[in-house]
Amino acid sequence: MSIIIHIYYTGKNGAARKFAEEMISLGIVKKILEESGNEGYEYFLSVNDPETLLLVDRWKDQKALDEHHASPMMKKIFALREKYDLHMRVERFISEDTKLSDENEAFIRK
Repeated sequence: MSIIIHIYYTGKNGAARKFAEEMISLGIVKKILEESGNEGYEYFLSVNDPETLLLVDRWKDQKALDEHHASPMMKKIFALREKYDLHMRVERFISEDTKLSDENEAFIRK
């Protein structure tokens, strides 16, 4: 099982992209990836809306996510969100450790 969180950051004048670039350049993303229980932390740019950036954030379990949220790093993330005046929309998913059915597997190109 994993907890997968999609955070859609939206701003103006390229703010969301600048936010992600600063998160990377300050080493915050690297530190998050090194946290116990983190399984992935990656940004994606929207083709449909150049002012929206998607973060796909994956955690082993709720405990790991809670520890991340309690870390001092979150203050830095909050400050950067404010700096770039970003608005957010969040989706949360729980993955299942199941294999795709043969019918669904046929649609996957490897």
